[in-house]
Amino acid sequence: MNEFGPSLKPTERFSGRVEAYRRYRSAYSREIIPVLQERCALTSDSIVADIGAGTGMLAELFLENGNRVFAVEPNTDMRAACEELVERYPRLTCVDGTAENTGLSDQSIDFVTVGRAIHWFDQDKCRYEFARILRDGGWILLAGQGPHQRTEPVARDFRTILENHSIDFARLRQRYDIEAAVRRLFAGGDFQEAEFHDTEEMTYEDLEGFMLSLSVTPQPDYPGFPAMQRALHEYFARHESGGKLRMPTTCKIHFGHLGPIG
Repeated sequence: MNEFGPSLKPTERFSGRVEAYRRYRSAYSREIIPVLQERCALTSDSIVADIGAGTGMLAELFLENGNRVFAVEPNTDMRAACEELVERYPRLTCVDGTAENTGLSDQSIDFVTVGRAIHWFDQDKCRYEFARILRDGGWILLAGQGPHQRTEPVARDFRTILENHSIDFARLRQRYDIEAAVRRLFAGGDFQEAEFHDTEEMTYEDLEGFMLSLSVTPQPDYPGFPAMQRALHEYFARHESGGKLRMPTTCKIHFGHLGPIG
C-alpha cells in the first residue's frame, strides 16, 4: 500500500470510480460510426466485441447503430454498470473476460473495438486473442477520447495538475504511449486513422468529477486528495469564463487489420 491507497492490478483500478466515470467522462465522438460505415463497410448486421468495455460508452455507439455487441469487461463494478444498458439495448451481452481471454467463440466477431483501455492490455497476448475471435477480414478499432494534448494554457495547466497530483501517473507514463501500442498491435498489418476535435464546457463539478474518474488520481479519502482539489479550484478560477471551463478535446481512432500472428 502506498500513501494514497492500494497498489491495484489493471483490472481493479476503476473499482469505486464507476459513478464518476459514467457521469463525467467525455462521450466518444458520434463521427466514429459514419467513418467505419464508409471505410470498413460497417453495417447494423456486423457483430462487435468491445474489449475493456467499462460502463459501455463505446459499445453504446454500436448499439445505437443496431449492432449485436459483446461487452467484455473484467471489473465487476464497471461490468454491472454496463449491464444496466441491456434494458435499452437487448442486443448487448456483457461478458466477464479480459483482452487476453475474452471467452468468445473462434471467428465469431466482425469488429473488435477498444476504447480507453489498450494501455492496460498485454499487447502480445491480446493480439493472439483478437486474431482468434475475428472472422477473416475482421477489423480492429482503437478509440481514444479526452482533453487535447495541446500547448495552450488551459490544456497545459491541466496536464500539470495531473502530473503533480496523481498517484502513479509518472510510473505508468510509458503505458500511455498509445501510438507505440498502435504500432505494436498492427505490426505487419495495416491501419488508418482519423481525428475529431471539439470543445467541452465544464463546470467545476464536471472538472472534479472527471479527475475522480481517472485511475491515477487520489480518491476523496486518500491523503493526496485535498492538495489536488485546491489545485483544481485554482486552475478553474484561472481559466473559467461565465462559470464554465472550455476544454479542447480530441477523439482519435485507429482502425485496421492485424498482421501475421506467430
